[in-house]
Amino acid sequence: MATVTLDDVERAREQLADVARRTPLEGSRTLSEKVRGPVQFKCENLQRTGSFKIRGAYVRIANLDPAERAHGVVAASAGNHAQGVALAASLLDSKSTVFMPEGAPLPKVAATEAYGAHVRFAGRTVDEALVAARAFAAETGATFIHPFDHPDVIAGQGTVGLEIIEQCPEVGTIVVATGGGGLLAGITVAVKAKRPDVRVIGVQAAGAAAYPPSLAAGEPVQLAGMSTMADGIAVGRPGDVPFELIAHAADEVRVVSEESLSKAMLLLLERAKMVVEPAGAAGVAAIMDDPHFFDAPTVAVLSGGNIDPLLMMRMIRHGLVAAGRFLAMRLRIPDRPGALAELLAELGEADANVMDIEHLWTRPSLAFGEVEVALQLETRGIAHAETLISRLRAAGYQPEPTSY
Repeated sequence: MATVTLDDVERAREQLADVARRTPLEGSRTLSEKVRGPVQFKCENLQRTGSFKIRGAYVRIANLDPAERAHGVVAASAGNHAQGVALAASLLDSKSTVFMPEGAPLPKVAATEAYGAHVRFAGRTVDEALVAARAFAAETGATFIHPFDHPDVIAGQGTVGLEIIEQCPEVGTIVVATGGGGLLAGITVAVKAKRPDVRVIGVQAAGAAAYPPSLAAGEPVQLAGMSTMADGIAVGRPGDVPFELIAHAADEVRVVSEESLSKAMLLLLERAKMVVEPAGAAGVAAIMDDPHFFDAPTVAVLSGGNIDPLLMMRMIRHGLVAAGRFLAMRLRIPDRPGALAELLAELGEADANVMDIEHLWTRPSLAFGEVEVALQLETRGIAHAETLISRLRAAGYQPEPTSY
């Protein structure tokens, strides 16, 4: 089994000296208060192509011999690896073909093409696109650039870990979004070689968490299916090379829910002013879920910021609901003039903002002279929502919350 060493990561950093940006660390007062110690973000969402993927892709292609580069390269990706390969190939004068799943976010498709790749669509998932990319490589002689299961790719991603150690020498925990495992494996190799006391924690979305069962089985296990908004880490099976490195040296892989991802994205947008895709927010979600688990100073890697604006709109709405900032409810009022005005006055006194309102007269359960009102309200959070419900009940209403 091929492996990766600190020397490999150091060589990768030399190759990336004029290619990858040394992304900044940004502190988070909000999370620092929760963890009771400094929390910082490693902002790979500000990296070239919008994610860490340029690091591994460039090192992999740079290490090909001239004849291999002349035949071109091929990759499969939902977006971030696609852009990394496209830019790296362009910088190294090699043509690139990228297979993307049908329905891949249009901004990621457009960006991949803008970096110089020829985009082709295959299947509904990255795994299906991988099959098509491998077939293309066999037919054309192009070199397949795997998104995570190759030592050169892992070494390139490991340069993130070297930068963290240098930028935050006292770091206690590094939290890393994890799909196939290339970034987690690379950071683990680099950090454990220099600072074995630092905890390195991977984080996966609950709907695509292949590492926990794989680590329990002692070998990579294929998931039967996946369902998560975090397409950047939606990988059905750990890579063989990263799995060995992670199983040997990483400290733990944790799992976060879709609600936690939504709340993390909202916090990053509102408080840190960071645009981060769902996968990039996984580390922050894990910290928010269990802040006392992490030894400070803690660094969470914001692995990518390439998000479809339409998805961002849905994510913000979902995050607001998960954070208790939207309250949906139903209640009954008398079907007489002034009854609705009285209800709205009560809501106004409670500082609730009415976003939507609907009258329902036709429900069989309604008594004669009653009308049901469905409300969507904007609140200041769960505590405010609960106070609002208590106030309505004290005023004689019987609200039935449907979400908060």
